[in-house]
Amino acid sequence: MLVAFDFDGTLSDSEMTVLLGSQNGTAEDMADITERAMNDEIEYAESLRQRCALLEGLSDEQARAAFSEVALRPGAAEVITALRDAGVYVAILTGGFERGVEAALETEGVEVDAIVANRLPVADGKLTGEVRGPLISGTKDDAMEVVTAVTGEDRDATVAVGDGANDLPMLEVSNLAIGFDPKPAVAPSCDTTVETMDELYELLEAEGIL
Repeated sequence: MLVAFDFDGTLSDSEMTVLLGSQNGTAEDMADITERAMNDEIEYAESLRQRCALLEGLSDEQARAAFSEVALRPGAAEVITALRDAGVYVAILTGGFERGVEAALETEGVEVDAIVANRLPVADGKLTGEVRGPLISGTKDDAMEVVTAVTGEDRDATVAVGDGANDLPMLEVSNLAIGFDPKPAVAPSCDTTVETMDELYELLEAEGIL
């Protein structure tokens, strides 16, 4: 069994680009671009490039401070721990940034089996304003294919949990698509929806996954 989670807006209610933007006064612009992308008004890759361009020149020290503020939702660590204790392969597929995901997991003392995320290149101690990684123009269904190939899991043993438009590809290819307080454009593609991590825990129990 494989469970793939989105991160920003699902496992975490932190929005990494907004936290980074708060370090250089671009947080409002970040939030506006993010909202448009999650509602499917602007193509995700373009939105991510626009947001990262606003970070050009931010010191790596400021970036580290922003990433240290990324936090898991209440109950998320318990869900991840229970899944792994049950022998489930847990993956995080996010257009967000690896350093933020790792910081949040470390704070809670939990681990996952795989993180597929993007990176912000640093040169001379400052962010370059570029973004690199598999989930810029690559989509989460491709990432699911890679993870299922690596783990040898069947497609009918996959669960995806997400909230935004860029989660649609993985929700549509998984056997069970769970919307976590999903955006209006996303809800129709979900088999079921939850509003809290406690509800998610109960649903995974009811489905015999935990």
